[in-house]
Amino acid sequence: MRGDDPTGRSAIARLPSHRRREWFAASAVWLSAGLVLAVLGWILADLAVRGLSRIDVAFLIDGVADAGRAGGIGPVILATALLLLVTLAVAVPLSLAAAIALTESIDPNASPVRHVRRSLDILAGVPSIVFGLFGNALFVITLGLGYSILSGGLTLACMILPLLIRTSEQALTAVPREYHYAAAALGLGRSATLFRVVLPAAAPALTAGIVLGVGRALAETAALIFTSGYVTRTPRSLLDSGRSMSVHIYDLAMNVANGSPRAYATACVLVFLLLAINTATAFLLRMGGRRVMSHAGGER
Repeated sequence: MRGDDPTGRSAIARLPSHRRREWFAASAVWLSAGLVLAVLGWILADLAVRGLSRIDVAFLIDGVADAGRAGGIGPVILATALLLLVTLAVAVPLSLAAAIALTESIDPNASPVRHVRRSLDILAGVPSIVFGLFGNALFVITLGLGYSILSGGLTLACMILPLLIRTSEQALTAVPREYHYAAAALGLGRSATLFRVVLPAAAPALTAGIVLGVGRALAETAALIFTSGYVTRTPRSLLDSGRSMSVHIYDLAMNVANGSPRAYATACVLVFLLLAINTATAFLLRMGGRRVMSHAGGER
């Protein structure tokens, strides 16, 4: 292509300035996306090579033996599931109620609302170990819950609550005001508009925020060391202590000699669990969108 141009310039150099800027911007975007995918692929490949071969049915259901160097992670998976259940059961209703109050019930431009938002942004950036110390002081000692699944779940709920409130608030705010006007024109009250129009329209964004909260809760280690404990036995109730998968990975990698292979295997299970949650969420949202579209088409 240089031979077609007597000046010897490349095809990109011959483009107008605004087209060159667009080309460089598009190239930067695609390069950034490629780097992100490359890093993700590198991490997944490293985990698969180091830990996938050690995963079998026995590893998933057996108890921990020899400080994690033998046996499986059945009690650890159960404790993680219970922690996540407690966390979501507390954090999701509270975050949704707070977001509704900030967007629907109170003037969003009022001074108290601005202070609440600023406080939530600060809390979202607080290190998790600080939440661990807070949970240890409040739930473990003051309320007498001890090192337990309940203490760990409540601590995680406090930790992800600012994130869920802000994402839920943004999801509700993103719903076009025309939806409210249309509902008012049809004679719907504020509560009916909220539950029958606004929340269904904001459901995808609300679900995305919950998935982000789940990811942070599953990956948390520091907060759980001070609240749910280290024990590897099967928890029999929410007041029993239990070890999460992230804490188990940390302990095997840092405190157990020759524990790295089992740590990689546990990390593979944790990453697979996160991928499964994201995939299932995307599938449910897609099915929900198709159901809404078919329902709207049937009404027409």
